[in-house]
Amino acid sequence: MEGSERDYVQSLERGFAVLLAFDEDLTNPTLAELAAATGLSRPAVRRLLLTLQRLGYVANEGTRWSLTPRVLAIGQHYTASNARIELAQPHLLRLAEHTGESASLAELDGTEVVYVARVPVRRIMSINVAVGTRVPAHATSMGRVLLAWAGPERISAFLDETPLDTRTSRTVTDPAELRLALAQVREQGWSIVAGELEEGLLSASAPVRDRSGRVVAALASSTSTGRSDPATLAAEVVPMLVETADAISAELGYDPRPARVARDGFF
Repeated sequence: MEGSERDYVQSLERGFAVLLAFDEDLTNPTLAELAAATGLSRPAVRRLLLTLQRLGYVANEGTRWSLTPRVLAIGQHYTASNARIELAQPHLLRLAEHTGESASLAELDGTEVVYVARVPVRRIMSINVAVGTRVPAHATSMGRVLLAWAGPERISAFLDETPLDTRTSRTVTDPAELRLALAQVREQGWSIVAGELEEGLLSASAPVRDRSGRVVAALASSTSTGRSDPATLAAEVVPMLVETADAISAELGYDPRPARVARDGFF
């Protein structure tokens, strides 16, 4: 359900803008730094910080502010209320045990992929990957799986409006080339991306579907080009990955068999 413009609470948006301004570059920012990062006035940021402090989400020491552990509860509520994360966890563990590589579950949020569950085995990325980490959809196998089945309108909107930033020399940044890559993913039922998000990173992903058949998540297995290559990954890991994704989908109620139609009173 979408409300009208008058239902929009701008102060809530600004409160989240302040919370989201805390990152690895602004771990203990001053009020002035938060104002610069959010584009809000210093008086507005001050009121928001004092409100968030009263609610227990931020704390201050002198002129600097920091997030409190209570912020983690927001993500925990999402995890606890999301059935597919709970259902997927044992499958992620088995996949990681069988492959000896990290296994992840991710969802699409706008133009980015968000890790919602993860079983790490080896550290293969220089960025710190954990639940909640966001990465660009166009440069990842998970993103391509999620985009491939997002529908023609959303794919076109993504390609028209999203800057396809160069992350490495291998990153696909041409919209036409990415559209062809998404078509190939739909045709084969899985995706492999090598060295486009980060040099040396190799990953494969397969779609997870809900009861209606809609792709709601991507299951991924990640390794490095020093331990494997795309051909080996396709031959040895992808079948297991697809089987695991199908098992999660089945637990979510998805049945790939066509529904039988009653004809003349017979079934």
